[in-house]
Amino acid sequence: MELLIYTKTYNEADAIHNFMDMYNSLHMTHLASDLLKKGLSPDQIKDAVATAIKIAKTSGIETNKHFMPVYSGINEEIIQDCKLSHLGYGLVIMNADKSLPLVGSFQVDVLKEFLNELH
Repeated sequence: MELLIYTKTYNEADAIHNFMDMYNSLHMTHLASDLLKKGLSPDQIKDAVATAIKIAKTSGIETNKHFMPVYSGINEEIIQDCKLSHLGYGLVIMNADKSLPLVGSFQVDVLKEFLNELH
């Protein structure tokens, strides 16, 4: 069941903002909670998402196109989650706990791809 927010009146700016949020969310095909299956803890995911958003902001990336706070149902619980674009998902993995094999192998793969493009 989806959560809908109802208000009696809408102004045009809100309608445009809501449409853009919906449009941007279509390109967010990942959930931060997907990383639970990859061995990250909820706290590691939370920290990695916060760091990824900071990096996106300082890099001039429009965060609303890559990160969208949502709530997900997992194991009969509702948790705070985040929808992510491919870029957002990559930034989260790249900035997760460096002791995790997923993070190290991802960083090495990104560096190899970058170095291949230089040649």
